[in-house]
Amino acid sequence: MATDRLNVIGLVSGGKDSFYSLLHCLEHGHRVVALANLFPAADEGTLPIETQWIDPEAPAGEIPGVLPGADGEDDADLNSFMYQTVGHEVIPLYASATGLPLYRRQISGSAVRHERDYDYAAMASEETDNGEETESMTPLLRYVMDRHPEANAVCAGAILSTYQRTRVESIALRLGLTPLAYLWKYPVLPSPSTPEDEAQLLKDMSVAGLDARIIKVASAGLEEDHLWLKVSSIQGAERVKSALKKFGAGQGAALGEGGEFETLVIDGPRSLFRRRICVPGEGRSVVKEGGGTSWLRVRGAAVEDKDVGEGDSDINGNIRHPGSLDPRFEGIFQGLITSSSWESISATPPSTDSASPPLPSVLQDVEFLLTREFRPDKAITDSSIQSQTQNLVEKALQYLQSIGLEPAQVSNTIILLSDMDNFPAVNAVYSKMFTRANPPSRVTISCGKLLPGGADIVLSLTVPRSGAGRQGLHVQSRSYWAPANIGPYSQGITIPLSVGHEPSSLRCVSIAGQIPLIPATMVLPEPSITSSQLQIALSLQHLWRIAVDMKVQWWSSAVAYFSRADSDESSQRRAKMAGYAWREANRPPSDDEDNEDEQLDPWDLKHNSEHMTLGSSADQGPTRLPEMSVLPLRQQNDWESRLPPFFAVEVESLPRQAEVEWHAHVGISGAGDSAIEMITLRALANGSSDAYFMLVREKGTVFLHSIVAHDNPGQESGEAMLQHLNAAHAEGLQALKMGSMEPSAPYLAYWQSGDRDISGLFAGSALQNTALVPCCSIRAADGTKRDALALYRYVLSGP
Repeated sequence: MATDRLNVIGLVSGGKDSFYSLLHCLEHGHRVVALANLFPAADEGTLPIETQWIDPEAPAGEIPGVLPGADGEDDADLNSFMYQTVGHEVIPLYASATGLPLYRRQISGSAVRHERDYDYAAMASEETDNGEETESMTPLLRYVMDRHPEANAVCAGAILSTYQRTRVESIALRLGLTPLAYLWKYPVLPSPSTPEDEAQLLKDMSVAGLDARIIKVASAGLEEDHLWLKVSSIQGAERVKSALKKFGAGQGAALGEGGEFETLVIDGPRSLFRRRICVPGEGRSVVKEGGGTSWLRVRGAAVEDKDVGEGDSDINGNIRHPGSLDPRFEGIFQGLITSSSWESISATPPSTDSASPPLPSVLQDVEFLLTREFRPDKAITDSSIQSQTQNLVEKALQYLQSIGLEPAQVSNTIILLSDMDNFPAVNAVYSKMFTRANPPSRVTISCGKLLPGGADIVLSLTVPRSGAGRQGLHVQSRSYWAPANIGPYSQGITIPLSVGHEPSSLRCVSIAGQIPLIPATMVLPEPSITSSQLQIALSLQHLWRIAVDMKVQWWSSAVAYFSRADSDESSQRRAKMAGYAWREANRPPSDDEDNEDEQLDPWDLKHNSEHMTLGSSADQGPTRLPEMSVLPLRQQNDWESRLPPFFAVEVESLPRQAEVEWHAHVGISGAGDSAIEMITLRALANGSSDAYFMLVREKGTVFLHSIVAHDNPGQESGEAMLQHLNAAHAEGLQALKMGSMEPSAPYLAYWQSGDRDISGLFAGSALQNTALVPCCSIRAADGTKRDALALYRYVLSGP
C-alpha cells in the first residue's frame, strides 16, 4: 500500500486499459476524484467547444451525448494516434455509472509530431503546438484541476505504447501532476501462468469483474463477428488469441496494442461502477471502413441499476499485482538469504588467453566518446550548493559549446555530493541544463568529505562526438515495472558505435544508477532482517529490466555502490552478497528457461519499416541478457571465467538512504555471433594489478573496454597508484597485440582514499577527462580489498 494517498484524475477513453488502471489506483489506496475524456470533432472545421462537465447525479435527459452539429450518423472514426475515439457516444454515461464527475473536451488538431518520444521543448520552439492533438489534454486537465484543487495525479492506461505514455507524462508533469501507468510493461512482468500467457492481462480483468466489449476490429484474423465480444473473459481472451495466431500476430496483439481491436467498458466492480451501462442489440450497427476494419456505432445506451449485492465484493484480492521479483531474481533473493550460497564465492577465475582471431594490424583510436569532469571554482566552494551547481552547469555548457555539441547529446552523467541532503537543491539547478526529451542517464552518490578542495559537488559528463542516432528510455510514470525517473534523467541512453564508412549495428548503452525503490509506490522496502538481500536483488532487477528493454546483450563491467558500513565485516559481507547476485544474474539461461519478451511499441508497428507487418520480423523474438551467442564458442563453454568484472564500492551515502545502487558501466547491443571476447590478465605491473578486457568487433569498428584493479596496500600516493594502473593497462594492451596504441587516461576511476594522499589527483588538468570517485573502500566479488580501479575505453576504426 502506498504511503502517500494521491487524488487521481482518471483519463478514460472508454477502453479496458484506462479503467483497469483506475482499479489499480484504488487498490493502492488512492482516491479517484474525477474522470476526464477527449472526444472527436463533430465534423471538419468545427471549433472546439468549451469543456463539458457532466454531473453524476444529472437526470438521463440532461446528459450531453452526440456533439452539437453532428447528425448522429457519422460513418468515420477519427483514428487518432493518441486517443481512442470510437464509441465516444457512450462516454457521457460514465459519470452516472461511476458516480464520479466527468469532464470532456473536444480534440483539437491532429498528430503533428509522429516521433515516438514526445519532445515538447522542441515543439514549442518550433511553435507547432497549436496543431498537435496531444495538447488538447492540457486545457482539459487544467479545467479539472480548477474544479478539484486537491487533484495531484493523473492515471492513464498505457501498456506498451511509448508514444502515448510520453505524451501523458509531458503534460502531467508540466501541470504538476504525478503520472500513473500501472499497466506499463504489464505483459512482461511475472505471470501466474506457466508458460506465460500473452492474454493474461485480459484474464486478470475478468477476475476483477471488468466487462469490456470489442467495439472495433482492424486486423487480419479479427472479423466482424468479433464485435461486441466480451474480451475481458477467459473465453473471449482465448478466442482473440486463437484468431490472431492464424495470421502470426506480433507481441501485444492479444491485448490490442498494435491497434488490432478497441474496446468499450460497460461494467466493473462496485468499487468503481455503482451502475452498469446497457446497450440494446438494436442500438449497435456495424460500420465497415474497408481494409478489414469494422466498428460499432452505438445508439440508445443507458445506465441501469445493478441487482442487490451484485459487484459488492471488495476489489482486494481480485486485482492481481505482478510479483515484486521475477523468477530469476526471486531465486537470487532466496540464495542471498541462504548464507552458504554466497559466503564461499570466489573472484572471477583467471582466463589468460589472448584475442582470437588477431586484430587488424592497422587500427586508429577515434575520439568518439568524450568524458569531462567539472569542479567548482575554489573561490565559491564556501558558497551555497546552488551557487556551486550553477558554476558547474555554466562550465559544462561552455565546454559543450566549445566542441560544437549540445546538452541534448550528452549520454550520461555522474554527480558526486558531499551531502545527499543537498540533492533536491542540486536537481533544481541541474534540471535547467536538460530540457529536451530523453535527458542523459545519471548516477548520484555522496562521497562525504572526500570531495576535493572542500567542494560540495563534482559533475562529470560523457558525450559522443556525434549525436546522430541517440535514443533514450525515459519512463516518468509509476508502474510495477521499474522506478519512475521524474525529471532530468532517463533510465537509459543508447548511441551507435559506428565510426567507419560501413554502417554498424553496435550500440553503447548507458543506464542510470538503480536503487531498490518499489516501482508502484516509489518507496524503499520495509526494514527487515532480509532487507539488505532484498535491496540487492530488487535494484539489480531494475537494472536488468531496463537493459532488456534497451536490448543489452552483454555488460563491460559493473559496480554496486554501498552506503558506509558500520564495520569492516559488514562491508565484506555486502560485497560478497552483491558478487553472488551479479554472478547469478549473468548465469547463462537454460534452453527451457522463460525469457523476457521484447515488446514492440505500436509506434514501431505504424512507423518503423522493420515492424510494419505484424509477426514478420525476427526482432520480435525474446531478448536475452546475457546473450551467450555473442561470445566465441570456446568462451561460452567457460562462462564463469568470462563474467563481466564486478566490484563493490563503499561511499558515504546514496539517494533515499538506500543501501545499494547498481551502476553498470557499458552495455552492448547489436552485437553479432562471436563478436565479443572477455579476457582477463593477472599480475600485471610487477604483480600489483589485474586487467579485464571486453573486445567487441563489428565490421570496421572495434570497441575495447578495460578495467584495471590495483592491489598494493600501504601508504602509496594517488599519483603512484595511477602510474601503476596505467602501466598495467599498457602491458595488457601489448599482450593483446595492441602495443602500438597510445594508452589514454582512464575515463572513470575509483580511489580508496584511506590515509593516503590523493589530493594530487585533483590538482591541475591532467585528469580533467577522467571522472574520479573517491571512496571509503573497494572490494572484489570475493570480498577482498582493492586500492583503485581505472576504466579505459577505445573506439577503434580500421580496414
